[in-house]
Amino acid sequence: MPIERPPRRDSPLGDYLRARRAQLPPDEAGVSVIGHRRVPGLRREEVALLAGVSTDYYTRLEQGRERNPSRQLLDAVARALRLDEDAAAHLANLAAPPAPRRRRGPERVAPALRLLLDGLPAPAVVTGRALDVLALNPLAAALYTEFARVDNLVRMTFLDPAAGSFHRDWDAAARAAVAALRSAAGRDRDDPRLVALVGELSLQRHDFRVLWARHDVQGKAAGAKQLHHPQVGDLELHYETLTVNSAPEQQLVVYQAAPGTPSAERLVLLGALAP
Repeated sequence: MPIERPPRRDSPLGDYLRARRAQLPPDEAGVSVIGHRRVPGLRREEVALLAGVSTDYYTRLEQGRERNPSRQLLDAVARALRLDEDAAAHLANLAAPPAPRRRRGPERVAPALRLLLDGLPAPAVVTGRALDVLALNPLAAALYTEFARVDNLVRMTFLDPAAGSFHRDWDAAARAAVAALRSAAGRDRDDPRLVALVGELSLQRHDFRVLWARHDVQGKAAGAKQLHHPQVGDLELHYETLTVNSAPEQQLVVYQAAPGTPSAERLVLLGALAP
């Protein structure tokens, strides 16, 4: 009789699956509820039924005892948990075998990319694998002028006092920042820089710990920012994130305002303030 392996103590995949099913109300998943439930989310057997697998198999998946789930199985689980594209990609990353550890050197921005960055007529930054700010152009420096250090987009959101007034909807900004960091963690969950950043934020901010425990995932592709600059006033900006093909772990983030809007006029004024 085969000996069953004990559950893995460290199972990022299991943590993610448990967090996702705990936050999916049964009615949103199409599950009928009869009587009182002790938990607000789905049970394991309900996820298994929706995914078309046995409860035993899904349990092994959550416990880290199923090491090589197929892509078809992961797609079925993603559909059962109503995962969007970013969340489904994160699920696949967590289920993949760990990549061999590689020696990482300092993250540097190539001279050609820095030249492009400085020539952009809009605030722009280059970020690294843990959302560290590797470079920014003068307009971005003027945009972040109230921050003591422009070093990491997540750390700035949680640990710099300027963030409270800079982000007009700080709660939304904090959720987005943590979700983007969680997405980065799925690509390389043992990255020492990322581990150190999560540790620092967890020690200093309870609200970061709460958001991190939710396992929300959001790729930083595009979106809107509602900001307040102490010198030019309120800004409504749209950002686009571009992957740097020559350095795939780096991203170029560009902020723009819709033409003809007050925010566009204020960006022009911001340009006059740029160093």
